[in-house]
Amino acid sequence: MKSPLFFKRVFTFLFLLLAFSAEAQVTIEVVRVPSKTPEKDTLFLAGNFNGWNPRSLLHAFQKTGTNRYTLTMPIGEGELEYKITRGGWEKGETLANGAGLGNRAYKAKPGRDTVRIEVENWQDNFPTATKNHTATDNVKILSNEFWMPQLEKSRRIWLYLPPNYATSGKKYPVLYMHDGQNLFDSFYSFSGEWGIDESLNEQFENEGREVIVVGIDNGGEERMNEYTPWNNMKMGGGKGDAYVDFLVQTLKPYIDSHYRTLPGKEHTGIAGSSMGGLISLYAALKYPDVYSKAGIFSPAFWVSPEFYKYAAKTKPSKDLKIFLVAGAKEGEKMVPDMKRMRDVLLNQGLKPSNLKYEVHEDGEHKEAYWQREFPRVFKWLFSR
Repeated sequence: MKSPLFFKRVFTFLFLLLAFSAEAQVTIEVVRVPSKTPEKDTLFLAGNFNGWNPRSLLHAFQKTGTNRYTLTMPIGEGELEYKITRGGWEKGETLANGAGLGNRAYKAKPGRDTVRIEVENWQDNFPTATKNHTATDNVKILSNEFWMPQLEKSRRIWLYLPPNYATSGKKYPVLYMHDGQNLFDSFYSFSGEWGIDESLNEQFENEGREVIVVGIDNGGEERMNEYTPWNNMKMGGGKGDAYVDFLVQTLKPYIDSHYRTLPGKEHTGIAGSSMGGLISLYAALKYPDVYSKAGIFSPAFWVSPEFYKYAAKTKPSKDLKIFLVAGAKEGEKMVPDMKRMRDVLLNQGLKPSNLKYEVHEDGEHKEAYWQREFPRVFKWLFSR
């Protein structure tokens, strides 16, 4: 006769088996790709489930036939936003004419489901000669290969100077921003730019606001690794400390010594979106003597749950101003996670008057949304 323990184990096994089989899954089938797609290239799924990593090996498609690819993955509640790449955003999907493609979306359903899509074209099928630069005259590339000793690699750095920089003799506050490819020039952007230069030029003309902006390109495949200090076993990470150390120990001293800046923390800010939002808040908390302003757009806190424990042990500086902003259409975790971080920061002593928290019902996880919200965020952070 079998023991009660035996039957308990069998019941547990069957329960887990049924639970697994009932788990929501979606199979994404790419049924057509452009004729110029290299046969040996692998397709990847990048989206709000993996920090928009364009080369996540866990989300690589299997080739199942001529120009056909498939990927099956579990999916939780909420909406899946995604795009197809060939391993980098410079090889991401576009519309047939090369124009930017909005995020694809899929609403989770119970059980198993299949989605069939067609890729109209790839970013790298369009010669750069046919693309237009959109950066204003007061934006320049400081360096295409600025050395990052903390990470042992180089990176392109952008510089926005106020329209009156050459003639004023003034010193200016500085805002450091991530994902430099998407800040000023759509020529380099894979999904649209923030229009930082146009926005700030308008505020200069209308309100006399002046600031220097330093944009740091992301590292492509290294973006996830560099934008969080904690390693996520599925998605990477763990180089965030080295990255923020580079900003403070190498880049900022260079900017302060070569340009007319107001170097004190009361004039220094940091901002970014998604993983860039996460690493911006981390930098502001780790270096309270360097930053007094942090613009946190659509932060991907779900990638690094360790951040809550870190924030709960860290006292924000008394003069730190934080603007948290996100959209209700950015997935099930975005708003609850941001609210949780807001509460942690307040519990740690952040002044309520120094915290802005906004959720917009129409907000989506894309550059067009961040472009829209940037002017207000900047104005509040750098208000006189």
